[in-house]
Amino acid sequence: VQLQASGGGLVQAGDSLRLSCAASGRTSSTYAVGWFRQAPGKEREFVAAIRWGGISTRYADSVKGRFTISRDSAKNTVYLQMNSLKLEDTAVYYCAATFRPVLLDTRPEFRGQGTLVTVSS
Repeated sequence: VQLQASGGGLVQAGDSLRLSCAASGRTSSTYAVGWFRQAPGKEREFVAAIRWGGISTRYADSVKGRFTISRDSAKNTVYLQMNSLKLEDTAVYYCAATFRPVLLDTRPEFRGQGTLVTVSS
């Protein structure tokens, strides 16, 4: 599976931003797609995931209520709507996918390039 992330940018605290992840290749074998992020000097952390063929979702506690993950099957694209952005959301966001029946764990088989999100005060 190939993943192409886009949509990052520079925003102010409290603003919204939407990231996109376009998937191609063996999407029929994909169980879940989602996002990780890595801030400077920090470990990579899970953000959100959605089941490719269903509606199940999972979120990190730090983004619950602010971020929403969704999927457009016709476009083979997953979106991450990020609202009420905080300074601590600044990171490189990576799109990831797995064939395994989990809503992403720490070892997704597929990962796209990152897109930088910078939240300023």
